Amino acid sequence: MAKTVFYSFHYKRDVHRVQLVKNINALEGQPVLSSQAWEQVERGGSKAIQQWIDEQMKYKRAVVVLIGRETASRPWVKYEVQKAWQDKKPLLGVRIHGLSSMGSVDSIGGNPFTSAGLAGVPIFDPTKVDWQNRIDSQATYRALLGHIEAWSSKGATRP
Repeated sequence: MAKTVFYSFHYKRDVHRVQLVKNINALEGQPVLSSQAWEQVERGGSKAIQQWIDEQMKYKRAVVVLIGRETASRPWVKYEVQKAWQDKKPLLGVRIHGLSSMGSVDSIGGNPFTSAGLAGVPIFDPTKVDWQNRIDSQATYRALLGHIEAWSSKGATRP
């Protein structure tokens, strides 16, 4: 079972949702940097970002892509997916658009694995809706809480 994971996500749009995932404490992931700390890494340019990602991913047992509305189009998410595949780390996705960020949920995002040319990588979706077919963020959180640890052991690995 993958207990230590690298979380791949779109920082600016989804950091609050990612904090909810981390607060479940079912998995140990890399630290989610404050916006100031992330900006400091970014100021170092592409090489610094790549080095930070490589170092954080190095000893993780799996890579979990936390998929929000814009995740699939993010260049660093694409890099992280390709690196995980190249390094033969188990890779999976978990949809987080149904979690609340500052009181609102988001719409579903694209598949970051097909945009990276990978097929067969599982994506798990804890999103729950209420009787009016609106996303219920609290029920979604409870579903994620009950499943994320088991899902983390079901990633696809490059042969």
